[in-house]
Amino acid sequence: MRFIDTNVFLRYLTGDDKEKAANALALLKRLEMNREKATTNLLVIFETIFTLEKFYKVDREKVRNFLQPILELRGLKFRGADTVIDALDIHTSKNIPFADAFNAAYMRANDLKEIYSYDEDFDRIEDIDRIEPPFSSSE
Repeated sequence: MRFIDTNVFLRYLTGDDKEKAANALALLKRLEMNREKATTNLLVIFETIFTLEKFYKVDREKVRNFLQPILELRGLKFRGADTVIDALDIHTSKNIPFADAFNAAYMRANDLKEIYSYDEDFDRIEDIDRIEPPFSSSE
């Protein structure tokens, strides 16, 4: 098994280098047919999303539509792929930053209902209750 870095996904998704995009596509097809197995990690996915949105100006829905099929490839073994897919849905539907969406998806996956946070983005997520840490002058 081999590890896939961010730039392989980016070359495929952006097509900005035709030869590398074609080679990346060939790899993804081998993964889909389960003729090869590979893995990646959460940091690669975060970096891919960030780069697509910030540098390539790809909107959130397209990012989700690009990445979800990749995360579901039969030969790609990525622990937490379901949580990332849920986070992409939250990121798109609630229009909140991906990091917050991932935290919400992580909470769902771990049956957590409350979060200590000052970030009001969490107020938009129905099954999560945001709690601001209480202030105590005696502590």
